[in-house]
Amino acid sequence: MSYAAILVHVEAAEETRGRLECAAELARTFDATLIGVGAEMIPPLVPDYGFYTLQGDWCEVMGKNIEANLKRAREAFDAASVDLTQPTVWECGLEIPGPAVARASRAADLIVAGAAPGWKDNAYRDAPIGELVITSGRPVLITPSHRPKLAGDRVLLAWKDTREARRAMSDAMPFFEQAKEVVVLEVCAKDDIADAETRTADVAAALIRHGVRATPRVVEGSGECRGILDEAELCGADLIVAGGYGHSRLGEWVFGGVTRGLLNQHSHHVLLSH
Repeated sequence: MSYAAILVHVEAAEETRGRLECAAELARTFDATLIGVGAEMIPPLVPDYGFYTLQGDWCEVMGKNIEANLKRAREAFDAASVDLTQPTVWECGLEIPGPAVARASRAADLIVAGAAPGWKDNAYRDAPIGELVITSGRPVLITPSHRPKLAGDRVLLAWKDTREARRAMSDAMPFFEQAKEVVVLEVCAKDDIADAETRTADVAAALIRHGVRATPRVVEGSGECRGILDEAELCGADLIVAGGYGHSRLGEWVFGGVTRGLLNQHSHHVLLSH
């Protein structure tokens, strides 16, 4: 099993180059087509309360800036993909990035994303990762900006007996098949350890039947995300695979959750599926 097409949202800013480098490297690893999407939208002008209007000037200036940004994004994409063996695809437009990337993902098997510092809430320039996880219908690989290289020798599958975790397990199979070791981890309460051991053993056995070198592991704990990150450090995994948004996004925002914790960490690559 492999990824035949990998999609990445390409921006002009230097801080976002990590995700492009990661996507290009994965395209080399899997001999895949690399699809680049350049998309940015003019943000609305702050209301002037009727005293005067700058809407026309604002749109003209911002339009030129975005045109220049998209041109630089294309240049960065061409430079990163120059030695790929498969044909590349470039899509570009004056669009809100999130919906543009989600729509383009119909032609891809994997989306590579990564939030740029200071742009996490700018939906006119960046594609919000949480939104992509829910709307794209594709696995989303989140790349830390300072750590674009993904070795993938050791992978941690953060297990929870949910539909989303099963989807993530299937979506990440190309990474599992190339890994030297996959740890199937469940973090649970003390009174659930026996059942968790059965669940993780079942999942590890399923992976082994696919030729994956998998090991089950159960850890007692209450803070699931912290436990996942600690175990990833202990086993030397640079990729964490998990189901995304098993609860509603509102519930994650209000009460916290594994998905929110994994989105906010910057030490590991994370693959999320919804």
